[in-house]
Amino acid sequence: MTLTVIPLKAKHQKSKFDLFDEISNTFSNNRVLPQNGDVIVISSKYVANSQGRILDTNSVIVSDYANTLSKKFKMKSEFVEIVLRESDEIFGGISGFLITSSDNILAPNAGIDKSNSNGTKLILYPENPYQVAENIKRKIFFNYSVNVGVVIVDSRLMPARVGTIGIAIACSGLEPVKDLRGQKDLDGNPLKVTFQATADNLASIANHKMGEGSESQPISIVRDSQCELTSRKISHTEMTISHEQCVYVRGFSNKLN
Repeated sequence: MTLTVIPLKAKHQKSKFDLFDEISNTFSNNRVLPQNGDVIVISSKYVANSQGRILDTNSVIVSDYANTLSKKFKMKSEFVEIVLRESDEIFGGISGFLITSSDNILAPNAGIDKSNSNGTKLILYPENPYQVAENIKRKIFFNYSVNVGVVIVDSRLMPARVGTIGIAIACSGLEPVKDLRGQKDLDGNPLKVTFQATADNLASIANHKMGEGSESQPISIVRDSQCELTSRKISHTEMTISHEQCVYVRGFSNKLN
């Protein structure tokens, strides 16, 4: 079987809407139905838009700390205030960017940007993305009688690389990480620390076809991925590690003399 990615054209939404209804409409309008074993990949901004997670920066009251950081990193103070509110931790910054952790995912500016939004309005992270993914998985089963995985994808800059890739900020219905420890490599050496980031890999594959611009393809079907589906509920801790375990965070914090 050959892995296939089917990006789906969807209606451009500008206000809050029913996410599952629009997913169903998108299946119908693209003349495609989900099949057993499919992974449905959905843009995080599309999910956030469905929840009305759109904020006008003109309504933001700016704190003194946000004003201080905005001057230091040459950013609009209203935007900095929103980043502070959406972040778990601030590690530092450069001109135009704060390096943050949001839901324990490292990202510039808490994953917030102004793409696919108008003027002073920003699309924030979706609320409870794991529960959203779980609900979509269940509704697809009830309405289409198929077992699928669901991944919510966002685009990310990678350290020391040009351009963005897709990562999974939440998933349901599939095992997000494959533990390869104990297996052997080509030379017969046992793998000691290797995990395969299944959900992230599928997110990036789908994101490549969904596009980053005006494609209006916020939903994609990844077919014949051979990933392991599961009925158990996925925890938000399964795809992240603590900052103390992250080689990047630990490495940058242990500066050389």
